[in-house]
Amino acid sequence: MEGRQLLVLFGSQTGTAHDVADRVTREAKRRHFAVRSLPMDEYNVTSLIQERLVIFVCSTTGQGDPPDNMRMFWKFLLRRDLPSSSLSGVQFAVLGLGDSSYQKFNVVGKRLQKRLEQLGGQPIHDLGLADDQHDLGVDAVVTPWLSKLWETLLNMYPLPPGLEIISSDVCPPPKYKVHFLDSNDEPKIRLDQNGTSSYSQPVDRAGTRHLAPPSSLSPFHARLISNRRVTHPDHFQDVRLIKLDITDSGINYSPGDVVMIHPQNSADTVEEFVSMLGLDADAKFTIEENDPDIALPPGIPNPCTPRWLLTHYLDINSVPRRSFFELLWYHAGGQPGSDAELEKEKLAEFCTAAGQEELYNYCNRVKRNIREVLQDFTKTCAKIPFSYLFDLIPPLQPRAFSIASSPKAHPGELHVLMAVVHYRTKLFLPRLGICSNWLASLDPEGEHAESSMTSVAIWVKRGTIRFPTDPSIPLIMVGPGTGLAPFRSEISERCAEGMGGLVLFFGCRNESKDFFCNEEWQSPTERGLLKVFTAFSRDQ
Repeated sequence: MEGRQLLVLFGSQTGTAHDVADRVTREAKRRHFAVRSLPMDEYNVTSLIQERLVIFVCSTTGQGDPPDNMRMFWKFLLRRDLPSSSLSGVQFAVLGLGDSSYQKFNVVGKRLQKRLEQLGGQPIHDLGLADDQHDLGVDAVVTPWLSKLWETLLNMYPLPPGLEIISSDVCPPPKYKVHFLDSNDEPKIRLDQNGTSSYSQPVDRAGTRHLAPPSSLSPFHARLISNRRVTHPDHFQDVRLIKLDITDSGINYSPGDVVMIHPQNSADTVEEFVSMLGLDADAKFTIEENDPDIALPPGIPNPCTPRWLLTHYLDINSVPRRSFFELLWYHAGGQPGSDAELEKEKLAEFCTAAGQEELYNYCNRVKRNIREVLQDFTKTCAKIPFSYLFDLIPPLQPRAFSIASSPKAHPGELHVLMAVVHYRTKLFLPRLGICSNWLASLDPEGEHAESSMTSVAIWVKRGTIRFPTDPSIPLIMVGPGTGLAPFRSEISERCAEGMGGLVLFFGCRNESKDFFCNEEWQSPTERGLLKVFTAFSRDQ
C-alpha cells in the first residue's frame, strides 16, 4: 500500500462538491487507496508539499468567488512568497463544478488548476469542468472524468498483489457508528465551545461575549424581535421583514454584507419522516467514528435523538442527487417479482447512463424531494439502517440573505427582507422554501416566544456589494423587489449621519401591494437626502 495515499480536498457552498468528494472517496476505497477527504479550510495547507497525490473538487459561487470553506486555503496559495517549485512533488487533478448561465463559469476550478501548475504541481488528468445547466447536471462530466481518472491512477499505482477492485455491488460501510441507548446508559456528552449543541439552543446571554465572531461552527442564536408581512394580505407573494436581536453577539456588519441563517425542517415533515421509517423520535443515540479519516459531523449533540437530527441537521426536503439512489439501491431488493425487487430494478435503472433522463424527469424537473422519493419506494424505505441516514441524506445548508438594516440606524438589530418561497410544479403538493417558510412561521408573541424555538442561528459574512467608504460620493441604486434589501441598509446608514446624494430606482407590481418600505422613504426625501423613482408594472 506504500504510495497509494490519496487526499481529496473540496470547496463546497451548497453541498454538491461535498457530495462529489464523497463519491470520489467511496470509489477510491473500492480500489484500495488509503484516502482522506476534507474541506480545504480544515486541511493544514502547509502540509500540502508533503502530499503525493491530491484530488481537488471545487465549486464556483456568486460572481466567481471560492466557497466559504475554501477561502483561507486559496488565500494561502496566492501568496507571492511561495517558491515556484513548492508543489513539485505533488501529483494532482482538479474537478470544477459550475453553472454556465453565469459569466464566470467554473472560474475557481480554472484558477486553482493554473495556480497549482505555477507552484510546480504535476497534473495527472485534464481539468474537469462540470456544468449544472446540462440536462444531466454535473454528472454528465463527473462520471466520465472519474472513469478516466481511475484508469490513470491504476496505471500509476497498480493494485497490490492479491487484491481486486471491490465490486460496486458491495455496500460500503456507513460513515458513522450509531448506538441507541437504554435508559440506564450514561454516555459522555460532546458539546460545542458554548456548552450547547450549535444549532438548537440559544447561548447564555448572561455570560460573556463571544470570544470570536459567530461562524458556521459556532453561530449566534438571535432572538426574534418581529416578523411582519410587508405585502398586502391579498397579494400573491408573501414578503417578510424579519428583525433579530444581536445584542452581545459580537456581530459587526456593514451595508452590503450577508447574514447566513441555519434553517430548521418543519415539525410536520419531521413527524412524517419519523412515521415512514418507524422511528422512536425521542430515543437517544450516540454517534461514533467508523473511519479514522472521517471526522464526526460538527454541531450534533451527543447523545442525540432522531427528532433533533431530522429537525436541525438532515436535509430531508432536498432534491436527491444521483448518489442518493446509488446508495439506496444497496438496501433494496426481495423475492423475484416482488414489489421490493421491482423497486431495486428501478433504482438500478436510475443509476445507469441510459436512465439519467428519466431520473431528471422524476426528480429534478419537478423538484421531488427525499421524503417523497422514499414514499414511492416504501419497501426499500423500511430496510434503511438508521446509521445510513448520514450517508443518504445531505446536511441542511445555511441560506444567505442580504442584510436590510443599518448598524447606525438600527443598533443591536439585524433585519432581513425575505420572500417566502412557495411555487407549484406538476406534483400535487406545492414546493416550499425550507428556510423562508420556517422563518415566516416563527411568532415572537407565541407560546414559545421565550424558548429556543423563536431563536435563529446566524452568522455574518462579507457580501459582494461594496458601497463607497466616502459617504459624500453620490450613489445610484437599482433594487426591484427584495433586491431592495442592501440598499435599505445603505440608505438607512447614510441618512442616520445626515448624508445624502442618494437615488433609488425601485420596481414592483402594485404601489398599494408590494411597495416595500414606502413609508420609510418619506422623511429622507423631504430632507433632500434621497430621490426615489418607481415603476409599478401592473398599475399602468
